[in-house]
Amino acid sequence: MAVSRDFFIFRWFLVLGFVVIITATSTVVLGSEEQESDLVTDLPGQPEVKFRHYAGYIKVRPSEEKALFYWFFEAEDRVDERPLVLWLNGGPGCSSIAYGAAQELGPFLIRNNSKFIHNKYSWNKVANILFLEAPVGVGYSYSNKSGDLETLGDRITANDSHAFLLRWFKRFPNFKSHDFYITGESYAGHYVPQLSELIYERNKASSKDSYINFKGFMIGNAVINDATDERGFIEYAWSHAIISDLLYQNILKECDFKMDNQTQLCSSGIKGFLQSYSDIDIYSIYTPVCLLSTDSSKTSPKLVVAPRTLTQHDLWHKLPSGYDPCTEDYVEKYFNRKDVQKALHANVTSLSYPYTPCSNVIAKWNDSPDTVLPIIQKLLNAGLRIWIYSGDTDGRVPVTSTRYSVNEMGLKIKEGWRAWFHQRQVAGWVTTYQGGLTLVTVRGAGHQVPVFAPQQSLSLFTHFLSAKDLPPSRF
Repeated sequence: MAVSRDFFIFRWFLVLGFVVIITATSTVVLGSEEQESDLVTDLPGQPEVKFRHYAGYIKVRPSEEKALFYWFFEAEDRVDERPLVLWLNGGPGCSSIAYGAAQELGPFLIRNNSKFIHNKYSWNKVANILFLEAPVGVGYSYSNKSGDLETLGDRITANDSHAFLLRWFKRFPNFKSHDFYITGESYAGHYVPQLSELIYERNKASSKDSYINFKGFMIGNAVINDATDERGFIEYAWSHAIISDLLYQNILKECDFKMDNQTQLCSSGIKGFLQSYSDIDIYSIYTPVCLLSTDSSKTSPKLVVAPRTLTQHDLWHKLPSGYDPCTEDYVEKYFNRKDVQKALHANVTSLSYPYTPCSNVIAKWNDSPDTVLPIIQKLLNAGLRIWIYSGDTDGRVPVTSTRYSVNEMGLKIKEGWRAWFHQRQVAGWVTTYQGGLTLVTVRGAGHQVPVFAPQQSLSLFTHFLSAKDLPPSRF
């Protein structure tokens, strides 16, 4: 499941011409020489596949020293017909390649001994998938200007990611006309709506070259509204028998989830709350923790920032690591290999620090709004497709938080709460709202839904892309 250290800031928590290949089923424009130079070949441990994949750097702006790293997988078939989907992980400061690509939904998943397996439920079965390490300081992404690591936050991340996309489309013009979606999880509950809003607004005055054919987004176990996220965080632990009645009542009494500054009694309650999670995986409460690592840093939380009232507690650094239960160790070792970096066209500047799934070099996070609900409402009003999903065994951004946060929007229900099915079994529950929002749970899945429920997550993703209702019955 999850892994690496959190960055603590949440509130509680060729160009010269194109080559064309004619096949029996489609015409595929392969693009520029620059695109072809990013083609990945001879990746150590890679299973044999028929689709192409690319990796490399995009300089964010010609006048700056920032370069963002990407890994792009073409769809398994009908490449020119499939949508293009960007996947983002959160943190802030955690890698979409170390998590999304290598552990969750990519076609190659790293397992023990740093070996790949071919993911039968990869999302590139139904879409072209682009993984981005953002902002600079995450994974292989870097800046030659050290001061850039001091100024990072939500705003810069959105702006740099948008600039990246514009330049990526210049390298891959054959995907410019594809329907474009953004997906992600965790603190990408900030990244995805913020980038979506930026694309929506800049599309209004864009030229043909800078227009992005944006259709909507989907976010999972997502940080979206601090006060209700925090309330649901506590209630989930109590309702799942992780904390006592007394501790639960004390926290409710002493902590005001809408305030930045909490009392000493509140802080004491939160310390007890965290101790209750110290021997289990907060990101997947029913799965084992990794007992193999001797590195105590591997037992820190990952993927989601710590709440603002929790940052004062050293105990937070000692929360258990996530599922495989040891996958992060394998991923970190793999992406630090020189032969892997060469194959991926990565670390070309010989970074002074090792690759880590979550960044150790981002100095601070400068802006993180209390809520992104107004952005979600704005983009719903604009007619964009928006789905929010939740693995229901995640204790970190639990389903209770997501339901409370969505309810804050005051949307009218279009179709009431009902089960949805996969392979004749209940896969979760779903409700839809007037205005276009769909809320989905995935039964038995933790924070990283594709890890725990790969078949269900692919079904969910497929239905999202097609805007079709999730199956309402066993048959």
